Amino acid sequence: MLPRVEDEAFNPAISQRFRGFLPVVVDVETGGFNPHTDALLEIAATVIKMDDRGSVQPGPSVQCHVEPFAGANLDPKALAFNGIDPDHPFREAVAERAALDHIFRPIRHAVKASDCKRAILVGHNAFFDLGFINAAIERTAYKRNPFHPFSTFDTVTLAGLAFGQTVLARSAIAAGIDWDADQAHSALYDTLKTAQLFCTIVNRWNDMSDDRPWLAAVAAD
Repeated sequence: MLPRVEDEAFNPAISQRFRGFLPVVVDVETGGFNPHTDALLEIAATVIKMDDRGSVQPGPSVQCHVEPFAGANLDPKALAFNGIDPDHPFREAVAERAALDHIFRPIRHAVKASDCKRAILVGHNAFFDLGFINAAIERTAYKRNPFHPFSTFDTVTLAGLAFGQTVLARSAIAAGIDWDADQAHSALYDTLKTAQLFCTIVNRWNDMSDDRPWLAAVAAD
């Protein structure tokens, strides 16, 4: 069972580190590449936490299986790639609006508990994940989206800078993170590995300098 976001304590210093935004790693699994026509099938999110030294680490996660919206396209090649059977009786999938609420409610709690003003999506090819999230929000007329509508942190770019790699598996291995190919392409696994990758890169940058003004700003309050 995943730890509940509501049960976690969050360090308000993180609000100073990323200009008032709380990084939340998101991965989606889908029935294709077009967010407006292809089904959203899985969502997972991992909140990023900060300790008293200013180091970031993956926090609690939340996940959900999603029912394809009415008329959604399901590309057989996409399903073969991610291994999802949308009709499997044990998926326990829910409608898009319920899925968004399940994912967004604890993120809103974490944003408030971290003294941040909004969440910012972290993803590997973040535009892809944000595109499917925004399309589901539009379809369901969801009103309490915690994410910035277009700004993201993309670990493809960060890993390319830090390790010279852009594929998630290769980036994780280059960063010294364990990788299990048999578990890859599930939303939760990819989210957790992307979170580890993001934290590794941010913390290595922190280690290059003792100057951490975001901690000083919080300590002065």
